[in-house]
Amino acid sequence: MKKFIMPDFTHCNINVSATLAEFLGAPNANATLPLLKNELAKGYKNVVFICFDGMGVHPLSVNLEETDYLRANIKDTLTSTFPSTTTCATTSLTTNRLPLEHGWFGWSVYFDKIKRNVNIFLDTDSWTDEKLNVEGLSPLGVFPYYFDRESADCEYEISTLFPTFIQVARPERNTKWNFDTAAFFAHIKRICGKEGKQFVYAYNNEPDHSMHENGVNCPATREMLKDISRRLEKLVKETPDTLFIITADHGMTDIEDYVYLYQDEKLYGMLEIYPYLEPRAIAFRVKNAKKDEFEKYFTQKYGEDFILYKSDELVKRGLFGNVGDKAELLGDYIAIGTYTHKQAVISPTNMLFKGHHTSLTEEMLVPLILVGNK
Repeated sequence: MKKFIMPDFTHCNINVSATLAEFLGAPNANATLPLLKNELAKGYKNVVFICFDGMGVHPLSVNLEETDYLRANIKDTLTSTFPSTTTCATTSLTTNRLPLEHGWFGWSVYFDKIKRNVNIFLDTDSWTDEKLNVEGLSPLGVFPYYFDRESADCEYEISTLFPTFIQVARPERNTKWNFDTAAFFAHIKRICGKEGKQFVYAYNNEPDHSMHENGVNCPATREMLKDISRRLEKLVKETPDTLFIITADHGMTDIEDYVYLYQDEKLYGMLEIYPYLEPRAIAFRVKNAKKDEFEKYFTQKYGEDFILYKSDELVKRGLFGNVGDKAELLGDYIAIGTYTHKQAVISPTNMLFKGHHTSLTEEMLVPLILVGNK
């Protein structure tokens, strides 16, 4: 069986944020990237950091030619966080914090105070989709964005660009955009045209959204990535004295089949609560008297598609970073999806996606794209 791709927190997408935090004079405790530091030292008027959700190395390699602008300007390959998912990785990218520090490990997290699993971006019950009032109940860490902590003598004016559904602490710095790719690039061009030095953090929820629906290796994804590539090339040519730094929160892979865990009454009977976290990185809280039976049963029935680990073993191995106090949110066990590329269906409300991520396979690799128009 092919080896898992482990997160490397000295060569990870979070280290892009660490390098930029240091550049802006913000506090930083993480490793920086020499390649990026050298480019930043050239003194660009504008520095633009774009995160394209899901735009990992694998989607780029199967959909673009080596001469297409995005692929042609990949300067390095980084790992994502684990789980390799938007919830975890974008939190690390914006706060410059390790997963073990912030605890935003996955789409669904167990809230001990109410004994429920909660979809943390939506504040809904992970089984029923019921809207919950979780004010004051969240066990998650809340940290400011690193670019909102710039030093007093920072030379750059800070701007952000987020979709309308994301709330920000500094709305006066933010431009909202509504899923229009042309508008996204136009906003970046407008900000870079302002007087003085500009730093832009821009997040785009594509191609992740489309790849979930259509898959990775398909015409719709191919055309979307080619369109992004063409628009970026045009923007770079029209925006002088600007460094564009582009990466992804995680990659994506095609789903080959589905494993309906929630229909396994014997398995669920061993649990304190139904599983949570992510469909290819599944967390289990198991009844104490059932742990030995659970390990044997799960491995025997699902071991080809998911490898079962004790959560504390993964913590000790540093898969979530080596600093932080949120390990208790990970439950007793985590099952990690293998290269059979199957999606676990944890509850009746789970969506069946054609493309997904969250595991330690090819979705762990993301590009570092650097384009400097100096």
